[in-house]
Amino acid sequence: MNNENGYNGWTNYETWNVALYIQNDYKLYQIAKKCYSYQDFAYAVKFIAGQKTPDGVYWVSDKIDNLQIDELLRSLRS
Repeated sequence: MNNENGYNGWTNYETWNVALYIQNDYKLYQIAKKCYSYQDFAYAVKFIAGQKTPDGVYWVSDKIDNLQIDELLRSLRS
């Protein structure tokens, strides 16, 4: 599943996993559409979904490419 662009087109597994849940979980998607940065999203979601994704990836992690997720959030608002 790894490719030259990282993990399925994302920087790494952790970034891909967070993006997967943002795009495929209705509650998370609705929260994400209202957030202007991944930092804002991660702060809001930990009160609703806990500290980790269902796959065990921490929402707040140095491994997550915040800029790439910020780009995803921008695309959800347009």
